[in-house]
Amino acid sequence: MPCVTARRVGAFFDIDHTVLEINSGSRWIGYMWRTGQMGLLEVARAMKWLAQYRFGLLDYEAMATRVLAGYAGREVAPLADEIQRWFHDDVAWAICTEARARIERHREAGDMLVLLTSATQFLTRPVAEALEIEHMLCTRVEVDGGQFTGRYAAPACYGHGKVHHAEAFAAEHDVDLAASYFYSDSYSDLPMLERVGQPRVVNPDPRLRKLARTRGWSIETWTAPPRGSAKTTKVQHVGS
Repeated sequence: MPCVTARRVGAFFDIDHTVLEINSGSRWIGYMWRTGQMGLLEVARAMKWLAQYRFGLLDYEAMATRVLAGYAGREVAPLADEIQRWFHDDVAWAICTEARARIERHREAGDMLVLLTSATQFLTRPVAEALEIEHMLCTRVEVDGGQFTGRYAAPACYGHGKVHHAEAFAAEHDVDLAASYFYSDSYSDLPMLERVGQPRVVNPDPRLRKLARTRGWSIETWTAPPRGSAKTTKVQHVGS
C-alpha cells in the first residue's frame, strides 16, 4: 500500500486588532501628524479610510493606488528604517498576550504559522520578527532599484485577495486549508474565514460580531499587557 503523507495545517493570523490589540494604521497616522509629515486634510482623509476599513466598507484597491502613487520615486530604505523604529517604539508593546500563547500552541503542534494581512511588507516584517514567524502574506509594495514604483503587486492582500494569496501559499507548501485556522477581527476577512475549516473570530468589528453570533462561531477577546511590561522577544531576520 503506498504511503500517504498528511498535508500540513496552517495557522493564519491577521495583524490589527488580532495579533495587535491596536490598529497600527491609526498609530502611524498619529505618528505622521506628530512629526509634521501629514497635514490636517491628509489626516482627515486617512481617518475616513480607517473608519471604512473597520466597517468593511473600504475600497482598498482604490485607496492603495492613491496612497502609493505619492511614494513613486522615493527611496525605500529611509522609510523602511523609520517604520522599523516606529514599530519598536510605539507598536510592539501592543502584541496581545493571547496571540503569543496561541502562536506557540500552533508552533508546538507543528502547524505552519503565517501572517495574513492587508498591511505592507514594511509593517508585517517587524511583527513577524517579533513573533518568530517565518511566513508572511501581505500587500507587496513594488520596489525597483531601491525606489518605490508607486504601485503594488495585485491583488492586494485584502478581502478576496487574502484567499488568493492563501491558496497560492497552500498549494506551494502543501497546506490543507480545510483543516487550517484563520484568526481575524474584520468583516472584510469573511472570504478567508469561510475558506478555512477553523475560523477564529478575535476582537471583532460590529458586522463580524453579529455574523459570528448568527453562525455560532466563538468570539475571543485578546488584549496586550500594560504598556511597559510587554514580553521581550528574540528578533531574527525573516524572508520577505
